[in-house]
Amino acid sequence: MHADGLPPAGLPTVRDEGVASLAGLHDEPADDERRRSGAGPAEDDELGAPNAVSLVAKLRAVLRVRDFRKLWLSMSLSSFGDWLGLLAITATATSLVDSFAGKNYALGAVLLFRLLPAILMGPLAGAFADRFDRRKTMVVTDVLRFGFFASIPLVDNLVWLFIAQFIIEALSLFWIPAKDAAVPNMLRKDQMEPANQLSLVTTYGLTPVLAAAVFALLTSIGGGVSGMLPDVNEVDLALYLNALTFLVAAVVIWNLPSISGRRAAGVQITGESFLGSLRHGFSFAGHTPLVRGLVVGITGAFVAAGVVIATGQAFANALGGGQAAYGLLFGAVFIGLGIGIALGPSVARDLARERLFGVAIVGAGVVVVLLACAFTLWIALLLVVLMGFFAGIAYLAGFTLLGTEIDDAIRGRTFALVQSLVRAALILSLALVPFGVGLLGQHQVDVGAFVFPVTGERIMLLLAGVLAVGVGVVAYRQMDDGRPVPLVADVVTALRRDTTARRRLAGGGVLIAFEGGEGAGKSTQVKRLQEWLAQEGYVSRATFEPGATASGAGIRSIVLDPASAGLSPRAEALLYAADRAQHVHDVLRPALDAGEVVITDRFVDSSLAYQGAGRTIPMDDVRSISRWATQGLQPDLTVLLDLPPETGLARARGRATADRLEAESLDFHQRVRRTFAALAEAAPDRYLVLDAGRTPDELAAAIQARVSGLLDGLPVQTVPEEKRAARGPRGATAQAHQ
Repeated sequence: MHADGLPPAGLPTVRDEGVASLAGLHDEPADDERRRSGAGPAEDDELGAPNAVSLVAKLRAVLRVRDFRKLWLSMSLSSFGDWLGLLAITATATSLVDSFAGKNYALGAVLLFRLLPAILMGPLAGAFADRFDRRKTMVVTDVLRFGFFASIPLVDNLVWLFIAQFIIEALSLFWIPAKDAAVPNMLRKDQMEPANQLSLVTTYGLTPVLAAAVFALLTSIGGGVSGMLPDVNEVDLALYLNALTFLVAAVVIWNLPSISGRRAAGVQITGESFLGSLRHGFSFAGHTPLVRGLVVGITGAFVAAGVVIATGQAFANALGGGQAAYGLLFGAVFIGLGIGIALGPSVARDLARERLFGVAIVGAGVVVVLLACAFTLWIALLLVVLMGFFAGIAYLAGFTLLGTEIDDAIRGRTFALVQSLVRAALILSLALVPFGVGLLGQHQVDVGAFVFPVTGERIMLLLAGVLAVGVGVVAYRQMDDGRPVPLVADVVTALRRDTTARRRLAGGGVLIAFEGGEGAGKSTQVKRLQEWLAQEGYVSRATFEPGATASGAGIRSIVLDPASAGLSPRAEALLYAADRAQHVHDVLRPALDAGEVVITDRFVDSSLAYQGAGRTIPMDDVRSISRWATQGLQPDLTVLLDLPPETGLARARGRATADRLEAESLDFHQRVRRTFAALAEAAPDRYLVLDAGRTPDELAAAIQARVSGLLDGLPVQTVPEEKRAARGPRGATAQAHQ
């Protein structure tokens, strides 16, 4: 990353739009190569509008990936079928038994048969997903599930219902890891989190509500069904409809060859038997710190979640409520879970997911400990929502890490192992906790002024909270790979959001960053923008990276000198971070605190593109170092001047001897460009993407139109004449860096 020179004037206009898909990216390279390089499918690189809500824009960008969109629709249909099937099967089971006790036993047996297959066959299904064509696996299991669901009302026998339910759940175990392992092959790494958000909200929010509504509608029709369809009642109709959803899903998946996996892609798995691959999966989980931390954290968290669920009714009664209070507490868990999944990444979007996972579990555990001490319903409801919020963040972070950090060859087994342990944890806690509550009983401790109830459910909640804190700490220690920034500083700077509104409340200014590849013309547009701001009466300051400070000048001479060719990538990243820390301390913060409009030629995103993608340093490491160096400072607007590397390098190399970065390979600069595109797509509300092939006047007009919206409410200041002279042309601080 370094500053550009002036672009040649009079370049032809490639596009009229200021924000659109980046020109040239759609033609290179091919889709499969783009996925491997982290650029996403060629037809889906169009960026969202800059003023769109970031989460919505990310979800729209993910859904523009055709194959993922079709898979998501298929998954949504299957999820709807699963929830509808659960309602229909439980209703069928209770209808086949007459006695009150028998109905409850039948209901419990149905739930037991839904959980048992995961414990018995989960790892086997994961090994299957890693060794066989995933598309065929999903299609065959969907067709078989169609057949077994349709057979339940036809046979109309309780024993067959249990058998069919067990087989259906076993088939689902083969479908789920095949789907989970296939999704990362469709998307860029940075798209996995919004994709998981969409999937989880669909599975645990939209489809169960829709299934409940459809089931209620079908059961409310009552006798009308038998009038139209003889010998078919409303529950049977729900089962037939559920079966049909799987048949439709099978047809959709059959037309998605991109999800087939390693076998279909020609990658042969040799030298390992099926049982050997199963052993390899367990060995991989036991010897890989990331997976080990995920397994410990997720399993422990679900044990704690099972305790909360199992003690819910007794705890609601202890608070003086009844079934209504229990219902409120139960619903509060899912409200918090949904909020955590939907909003958690935006709250701590800059915190590495390996750290966020453990921190969120610890947060949930602390809240459960506080919940054990709550004595009023409204406080308990708030704490349960907060617990669900942390749990949603942890669940999403863990699920995303499984998809992004686990190799395709082992991904299915890893997903299946986690799934099996989760269900085993739930069964264990749901089965044992009620006995523990009963054995501990109810007691009261008199301390004079107060009498504290010490009951079984509160003790179990306290133990669950302590367990969650413990597994969160263990997971963090397993997964944290020695990042250079201390945890507390990392969390504080991630939560500290230096936005325009926040600065305005403190009388601060506006920070605008210009980014782009070599020869994109950033320096020209920085100069044009500061001149326009001065004409409008705003105090502005132009600066650049690296080298805007006295110490930074020395760093600039090192990182851009061709003689420094032996500089290691990590040393280069640290040098840029050191320059940026001094730049923020000496230039950016003082100017922003004084209410100025600050324009910087390059900022953090250049490090992400050049050192992260260009030098292939882990992006989270570069982001963490940069965030720590800047104390969380973020631009209010980032202007990305996009240009094909071939054109930009021709411009840059035509004006002077090439520096270290200009002398890098074309492949290096293409990675840089793709990363800038991905960063812009991930934060469309902060980015203005412009085709740098347009004329300087057109670019300046588009930038001024966008910047004018940021200046609303910023006071126009009169600059004394003597300060104008000191600041340079038109009242702006000009610093030569060509």
